[in-house]
Amino acid sequence: MKVQEVSTVRQANKRVFLIVLDSMGIGEMPDAALWQDQGSNTLGAIRHRPEFDCPHLTSLGLFHIDGVGGGVGTPRGAYARMTEASAAKDTTVGHWEMAGLISPRPLPTFPDGFPDPVIQEFQARTGRGVLCNKPYSGTQVIRDYGREHVRTGDLIVYTSADSVFQIAAHEEVVPVEELYRYCEIARAMLTGDVGVGRVIARPFAGAWPYVRTPRRHDYSIQPTGKTMLDVLSAHGLDVLSVGKIYDIFAGRGLTESHRTVNNDDGMEKTLAMTERAFSGLCFVNLVDFDMTYGHRNDVAGYAAAMTAFDRQLGALLPRLGPEDLLLITADHGCDPSTPSTDHSREYTPLLLYGQHIRPGVNLGTRPTFADISATVLDYLGLGTEGTAGESLLPLILKEEPCHD
Repeated sequence: MKVQEVSTVRQANKRVFLIVLDSMGIGEMPDAALWQDQGSNTLGAIRHRPEFDCPHLTSLGLFHIDGVGGGVGTPRGAYARMTEASAAKDTTVGHWEMAGLISPRPLPTFPDGFPDPVIQEFQARTGRGVLCNKPYSGTQVIRDYGREHVRTGDLIVYTSADSVFQIAAHEEVVPVEELYRYCEIARAMLTGDVGVGRVIARPFAGAWPYVRTPRRHDYSIQPTGKTMLDVLSAHGLDVLSVGKIYDIFAGRGLTESHRTVNNDDGMEKTLAMTERAFSGLCFVNLVDFDMTYGHRNDVAGYAAAMTAFDRQLGALLPRLGPEDLLLITADHGCDPSTPSTDHSREYTPLLLYGQHIRPGVNLGTRPTFADISATVLDYLGLGTEGTAGESLLPLILKEEPCHD
């Protein structure tokens, strides 16, 4: 169905920009102890660092959110504290929930490594041996196993506290396209009780100590139900992705996808999207916060990355048109100041901004990330079809849109 054929459903050229600051949690959830995450607070770990300077996020209401503290005056946007209803603290399930799909059962994890039958089948299908097969830091694993991999050609397979099957290989030993093929083999194998959320290609290069290259690629499990992406695309609306959104949803429901190499590139591509007259959703993931800083326990780097994002946010805000809606949120926490290098079970922020949004509205603590999908669908004229959440529009929308 062409976009112009659904004009009776929504107003033409309504655009929603949904930006996910991957891992930017704002404090432990009540059940954090069940996940060994008591005391985690990603924003709390970076907000007082000298590298942190985020006037635009501050002006939208970040520090007015329940439990955050420090807000002064009336924010330009509406704001909420988001609770994850799913049994998870990972990227895949977090994004699925904000797209309207709650996961009551966690995806499988493998704290002792993958079962022998899985590894044996993977070796048989790829024709290569396997090294490691246990939870490991992604940078440390190539230090500890990289030289043996280069000598033997065996693949480095490892996992983490998340539901992931990761394969690391040196680009001169295993060409990247071949590594991607091995990941596709693993993805086809890993179903049912071993159906991990993501299979991840982790190429590295250079001489020891090796360094990762930016050609990571994720292969996600298919969403277990209908998401707002499915609903939007089925109604002929544009669903544009920037960053690893394509990987998280296995490409489902997207009409266009743009890969990125880092946060700056992701925001530059998002800024370019503001120049386009699309109708629907631009869904953005900025993964560096998580991958480069949270998992590496780099507090100063995380704070500086937030400052860099805020600077680009300052360039984005004036480009929003009278019918545009901006939402900024996160998918989980990853507190860089704790001993753990894993994700943390935290509340996440939600900031909503547009010329038609009432400023300074505190939406309190929401019961599920799925309120985001309900709000997006409602704003684009589709009610709350296909989502477990509740639309926030009745609480924040001005009676008459402002066209100044």
